[in-house]
Amino acid sequence: MQSHSTGRRYVLISTDCHAGADLRDYKQYLEPRWHEEFDHWADNYFDLWGDIDTESEWKAGVSSYMSPLNWDSGKRLEALETEGIAAEVIFPNTVPPFFPNGALAAPGPRNQAEYERRWAGIRAHNRWLKDFCDQAPGRRFGLAQLLIDDIDDALAEIRWAKESGMRGVLLPSDHHLKLHNLYYAKYDPIWALCQELGMPVGRHGSIVGSDEERDSVDVAHACGVYETLYFGQRTLFQLVFSGVFDRFPDLRFTFTELGTGSWVLDQMPVLDGFARGARVPGTIPEMFAGEAISRLKLLPSEYCRRNVWVSSLLIGGDVQRRADIGMDRLMWGADFPHHEGTAPHTRKVLRGLLPGVPEDEIRTLLAGNAAELYGADLDLLQGVADRVGPTVDEVATPLRPDEVPDDPAFAYLGDNRDGRRISIAGT
Repeated sequence: MQSHSTGRRYVLISTDCHAGADLRDYKQYLEPRWHEEFDHWADNYFDLWGDIDTESEWKAGVSSYMSPLNWDSGKRLEALETEGIAAEVIFPNTVPPFFPNGALAAPGPRNQAEYERRWAGIRAHNRWLKDFCDQAPGRRFGLAQLLIDDIDDALAEIRWAKESGMRGVLLPSDHHLKLHNLYYAKYDPIWALCQELGMPVGRHGSIVGSDEERDSVDVAHACGVYETLYFGQRTLFQLVFSGVFDRFPDLRFTFTELGTGSWVLDQMPVLDGFARGARVPGTIPEMFAGEAISRLKLLPSEYCRRNVWVSSLLIGGDVQRRADIGMDRLMWGADFPHHEGTAPHTRKVLRGLLPGVPEDEIRTLLAGNAAELYGADLDLLQGVADRVGPTVDEVATPLRPDEVPDDPAFAYLGDNRDGRRISIAGT
């Protein structure tokens, strides 16, 4: 077969990976005044999500906090390289000190005592993550977690993150037990500082279960999975309608693992329609939203295209709609090391998604946009990719039905086993 390769191996930068310290390893990153209380907390820690996906080597996100892939640097690099991944943007995964469960499943602090302990735990995680990233220079890009109950604390942590080489900040997730109304003007100093320092700020999908009644855990799991997209996606209209992107035009906001990349595109005409309706005198939207909308200089869709980046698995039509979403705003993420992510089938996933897509566009989706947003050195990473990355020919080769893994987590490529659909890109 004649080769149609036109370039070197692909650089893969996953903009959705997860890591964290083993539970007791966080102690060394806490201030000494917390050590005794930490020991008591660690001795009695129990996670309601721990019994999910117990049969798989690759654990579901909410239970993967037990895997050494979170903290064993050498083992993690080996696993990522097997998948062809050269670099990663790292979100939290394990359980910070004094949390009831992982940071992407727990509600925010609901009183001052909870805040003080959770904030100590968040800061411990951030300092651990800084050290973890330093073990693989240029290949790990850490995002500093924030709590935003105390603005001064948050601002100090953002400054520390920038000085320490972190590549962005992560807002706390919304949860039915603790909402954060990001349209509040009191958060403007956070947006201003992130804009000033060039720090991307964003949100990641979360599982919004409840820790209040153990007899209802199964229903909490079901409702949490169903609600997860809503609690993250509400961020978009809050930032747009409150004028955050108007006041801070250079703010870069990322949405990660909050549905397919297409969801922002689908929201644009809805938000534009609401904004236009709020400018029509005498209408219900104008009565309630007219004053706020009148302060916006642009349409909501224009803010989305200027200020918003989206990271996803590139499923559910993302590849077909990539030009409409914005080739400069869409990024690929493997969701490593979660069972619902691409590992251990990343190379096959890419073959299922990307045949027929031009090489330059594949490079943009798999690495280019991420490198620009998070400041990665593509020349350095190309050296890694030349050793471990997938070739142009490999990704261009459509997946055959007999190659589809017998793994339910692979289902997002469609039911390929009967030959009806081999590539999402062609559906």
